[in-house]
Amino acid sequence: MDAEGLGWLLVPLHQLVSWGAAGAMVFGGVVPYIPQYRDIRRTQNAEGFSTYVCLVLLVANILRILFWFGRRFEAPLLWQSVVMILTMLLMLKLCTEVRVANELNVKRRVFAAADNKDEARAPPRRSYLDFDPQHFWHWNSFGDYVQCVLAFTGVAGCVTYLSIDSALFVESLGFLAVLTEAMLGMPQLCRNHRHQSTEGMSIKMVLMWTSGDTFKTAYFLLNGAPLQFSVCGLLQVLVDLAILGQAYVFTRHPLKPAPHMAHPASAKAL
Repeated sequence: MDAEGLGWLLVPLHQLVSWGAAGAMVFGGVVPYIPQYRDIRRTQNAEGFSTYVCLVLLVANILRILFWFGRRFEAPLLWQSVVMILTMLLMLKLCTEVRVANELNVKRRVFAAADNKDEARAPPRRSYLDFDPQHFWHWNSFGDYVQCVLAFTGVAGCVTYLSIDSALFVESLGFLAVLTEAMLGMPQLCRNHRHQSTEGMSIKMVLMWTSGDTFKTAYFLLNGAPLQFSVCGLLQVLVDLAILGQAYVFTRHPLKPAPHMAHPASAKAL
């Protein structure tokens, strides 16, 4: 009787824990960006956040959604990608508005050329699909970012549709998706090594990355996610630990005085 009563208690408790873990998986990735979003709105300064973070996360999560069509995985992982894409679009919208508002001499840069009713008064435009590294992903309108994301999604979707029957393509797509996200911490790691300093980097942010990536990797392993997810999750944790190791070494044994300049802290998904 006691065992039966205990069972009635454990079943809903287990279900509650499962729902909690799934919810944390879906929405946990956006948590680091909430304070960043609020700081940008409060200060009206977006210099501390790189929009290339948004680019990498958009590509990674679009590829992950396409991978789902070839190999179905846990629903929370799918919804996590959807939520992260929406979050990155919101970050791009805010950063673009703030950056353009703070520019004194605005030079119009666009992803796709559009007709202008008053060419004489129109500011100079970049040409259609100009992938000059100095201007790509530095457009002056949020709509241009949306067009680029839709174009990439369309091309990647067509390739996936034509190759969906190839197991090699599907597995490679999944690996590319999670590998792209796993490499998001590498720019910070390389910058720290190049400057032999972690000045300007938030230790609290890195600790948040580490805890989130550890939770995510454990979720992958316990729920039988595809091997690509688990391997790249472990890689993310190792990169986070390496950054923390740099912070410890450069703080205890500084090799040279850190330059007096602000290094924007990187931000990434859980």
